[in-house]
Amino acid sequence: MSLQDISDRVRAAEREKGAPAGSVHLIAVSKVQPNERVDAVLAQGHRCFGENRVQEAAGKWPDFRETYDGIDLHLIGPLQTNKARQAFELFQSVHTLDRPKLAKTFARLAQEMGHCPEMFVQVNTGEEPQKAGVLPEDADAFIAEARALDLPLRGLMCIPPVNEEASLHFALLAKIAERNGLKGLSMGMSNDFEKAISFGATHIRVGSAIFGARVTA
Repeated sequence: MSLQDISDRVRAAEREKGAPAGSVHLIAVSKVQPNERVDAVLAQGHRCFGENRVQEAAGKWPDFRETYDGIDLHLIGPLQTNKARQAFELFQSVHTLDRPKLAKTFARLAQEMGHCPEMFVQVNTGEEPQKAGVLPEDADAFIAEARALDLPLRGLMCIPPVNEEASLHFALLAKIAERNGLKGLSMGMSNDFEKAISFGATHIRVGSAIFGARVTA
């Protein structure tokens, strides 16, 4: 499947939802992809990408930014506090704000550096012990804490459990966002992004459907 195919499906899902054309951000998940595949997508004009690891992004994107303007880079993987400064330098958005210590570190860096990436609070909607994110019952309090630190909260992010109906998790995330006055919903991946858009997703994370199978060796 091509980038154009995915983009066409996103636009069709926007129309079905009644959302403005172009309101859903297609994040091309480029983690563990060869540079030539990423370059091919960049050459088609796409500029919004997602990475899981700061170290991998640091080894890849500075060179691409020398060739291509307007790259919008999103961190969609867990972030260690000691990598927060480097994340500030690389990413325009962080989708994995999930604990007070990280929020306080970002607030301190924002004061020091005079800017801050847009933030999404990751919510562990499935309450899975192996997965990052604040629990749904703790989300309101954590959102309030992040706002008290003057962090630029754009919205919420979730990764539904693989063996559960994703719609239930998309609906839960949308409900938490609505009651907290947050517009951004980062949810939906290659297999369910159209469903996510129907529940109000503003950012979808699509990797294999654009790039093909990940290269892990």
